[in-house]
Amino acid sequence: MGLREVVIHAWSWLNYKPVYSGGDAPGMPNRRAFPEANAMWVPEEDQKRLAAYKLLAAYDNNQAAELAEVAGDIHAREKREFGDPSMFIDTVMSHVLGRDQTITVAGADTDSEQPTPEEAMAARVQDLLRDWAKAELLTMRVQQTERKAVTLGDGVCRLAWEPGKMRPVLRIHDPGFYFPLLPEDGDAGDYPTRVHFAWELPADERRGTKARLRRITYELDWIRPATASGLDETGRAVRAPLPSDVADPDNPDAEVPPPLTPGDLYYPQTGAIARQYPWNDGPSYVTCYLTDATWVMEDIKGTPDVDSLPLESATFATRGDGEVLDHLDLMIDFVPVVHLPNTVPPAEEHWGQSSLAKVIQVFDELSSSDTDSAKASATTGSPMIGLWGKAAGRELEVREVAPGLVLKLGEGGGMGALDTSRNLAELRAHIHDLEDRAAKVARLPAVALGTLDPSKAPSGYAMEVSLGPLDALIASMRLARDHKYALLLKFVQRLYMAGQHPDWAGVTVMPARLVFGSYKPTDKASVLELVATGVEKGVISLETGVQMLIEAGFPIDDAAREIERIQARQFEKARQLADATSDMTLVGDFLGVTVTEPDPADAPLPQLPPTGADAAGEDPTGPGDGAAAGSGGNTR
Repeated sequence: MGLREVVIHAWSWLNYKPVYSGGDAPGMPNRRAFPEANAMWVPEEDQKRLAAYKLLAAYDNNQAAELAEVAGDIHAREKREFGDPSMFIDTVMSHVLGRDQTITVAGADTDSEQPTPEEAMAARVQDLLRDWAKAELLTMRVQQTERKAVTLGDGVCRLAWEPGKMRPVLRIHDPGFYFPLLPEDGDAGDYPTRVHFAWELPADERRGTKARLRRITYELDWIRPATASGLDETGRAVRAPLPSDVADPDNPDAEVPPPLTPGDLYYPQTGAIARQYPWNDGPSYVTCYLTDATWVMEDIKGTPDVDSLPLESATFATRGDGEVLDHLDLMIDFVPVVHLPNTVPPAEEHWGQSSLAKVIQVFDELSSSDTDSAKASATTGSPMIGLWGKAAGRELEVREVAPGLVLKLGEGGGMGALDTSRNLAELRAHIHDLEDRAAKVARLPAVALGTLDPSKAPSGYAMEVSLGPLDALIASMRLARDHKYALLLKFVQRLYMAGQHPDWAGVTVMPARLVFGSYKPTDKASVLELVATGVEKGVISLETGVQMLIEAGFPIDDAAREIERIQARQFEKARQLADATSDMTLVGDFLGVTVTEPDPADAPLPQLPPTGADAAGEDPTGPGDGAAAGSGGNTR
């Protein structure tokens, strides 16, 4: 008796769909529906992953029924798809990203008048990273990556130094092109040391090109002797080692060192080559090699997978500066690729899980219920009618009843209509139940989906409690992303240093983070009143109050600048500060103006008021004192 084997893996939650697990081989994807996943060069362990990506993308684009029809479901096209999966994806993505995304470096936002060297460096790196993010449209790139991650479960991006732009450029890739070489005996969650990006290029009869396979490979390996671009015997562009140095004529037995890249060190005892990278304290023995190769599909013999394609039959791309991309030394000791899982992967796993995974069966039920509801609404709006009897002495035959039609029935005639309105009401109620079930399973309350009637909104505390499941969901998803974006920003700093950009001279790599803003709905009027009262009563600082306003969604770009503007108009507090300290310089700093204290040496000498003799025009140095002079004047 044959027993059915049950296998649980990262995409086994799709096994209930015949299109996914009903292929020619047991448990494998359908070849007609997923020809890309069943390509010759795709490893067997990646076939289910690629099929899952395509199926999830079909749900996002309202094409799940179309995909099911390809697999043999002849009634699939009758199903309605109203965009519920896409709405869920957009909602989850917007909550994960928050209202804004900000690059922060610890210690950069200090209020000290004399920051430490570490704080000054942190502020410099933060400004440079924010300038790069603005030039590279990081906000848009992040949304592109997150759309893939939330929908498919994984997002992938890679960095490359662009000499023409003098900055690292960020490129977003579909995870279906991503094939990392994961260790078989280690933790699959470790950072891979070899990564492939591979995809097929269809034939183009107009241009006379055949079907091809392109593969871009990043690989960490030992530093090798220096190479240069050249041609092989067939005229194919390749990289070849440079000629070695000429042996010393005075010591012909001495070992000739291999050709080295400027700055490399050769150790003849071990034969190793070391390199000092600007971001490391000690020398490193590894570097990253880049290969961009293309194969004509008909030239690939046998059944090699993406990692074992023969380089002998490949053609290599050439970079804009003339360098052939055949194991090109990138002069970095890391793979500039970041894999972004949507969820925290299970232990010893590499892949994330789509946000649709737990609710995809509910969406199938919604699609079926929407289809039934559409059919019921058709019979409700245009009901089926039965007529019996005679008209004008002949049998009554009416094939279609139109508005305004008048029928004269003979004796015993009548009419009846099929009422399906009750069925339609029950179907609509069932649809609402399914929507509530999907929201509950996905941990998206009505206030988060935007379906809550504002007139029925509960108190703020009740809304805060209802957002509890969403808080846990977003916290977990942001945890999976936090160190990935920190790794991306670290790579950006290293590439700037490797590219020797003048603005980055003397910069030290600092830990940076991409901080996501708040996602909760807020009552701005209540927050503003709370901040105003708290600052006035002295229970919260002005800095904390401004930060609360930023989190509530007020248009404040720079918190420090906003505080300076507020203080520049608080003249009453400035007067109180002057009375308390008698320090006008401190008052000027508070108001943001420069106060110059008068120099005592420039002050005029005091003058006494004139005496009586002075007023009469007499010589004050004459005989007698002032009183006598005054008396004499009065007598005269």
